[in-house]
Amino acid sequence: MSDYFIGLTGGIASGKSALEKAFAKQGVVVADADLLAREVVAPGEPALAAVVERFGRDVLQADGQLDRAALRVRVFGDPDQRRALEAILHPAIRARLEAICRAAPGLYAIATVPLLTEGGGRAAYPWLHRILVVDTPAAVQKARLMQRDGIDAVLADRMMDAQASRAERLALADDIVVNDGDLAHLQRAADQLHARYVALASSTP
Repeated sequence: MSDYFIGLTGGIASGKSALEKAFAKQGVVVADADLLAREVVAPGEPALAAVVERFGRDVLQADGQLDRAALRVRVFGDPDQRRALEAILHPAIRARLEAICRAAPGLYAIATVPLLTEGGGRAAYPWLHRILVVDTPAAVQKARLMQRDGIDAVLADRMMDAQASRAERLALADDIVVNDGDLAHLQRAADQLHARYVALASSTP
């Protein structure tokens, strides 16, 4: 089981998923907060019951699944509602991330947390040993986001502005991968970091 943990984060369309895949090729277990965010609100999960208690049964579909669109309407543009939702979901996601990482085979595991900076940083994830930031120049990030989501420049700017700033993310970083090249560049960076993390994990009591 792993005893050494890396937090992977970065802005929207920065290349987190591609870097995840590069580490996965090395056999590293990666727990992704975005995927777990769906699992913790599956029918029967305590977090879903808490969401329904707070926001009402009209956020459920007929089959008992969470109606994400309806919930999004409720919290969009209302900071109090958004914070209430985050107070329910974030602890459940953090607990599941940690459990997956601690149960992972290998010397270390990675927790991908897109909103790590916004969600409290190191204070919210005290079990992380290092934080790896995928950093992308703003112009490149914006172009990728527009192409990926088929949106215009105005919406892309709004989505980027809603997240922590590039400087705020970099202030948390122990390691940085600059993603302004191709997938081969990311793989080389992941290979180099993998060797470093294996060495660090091996030497950590």
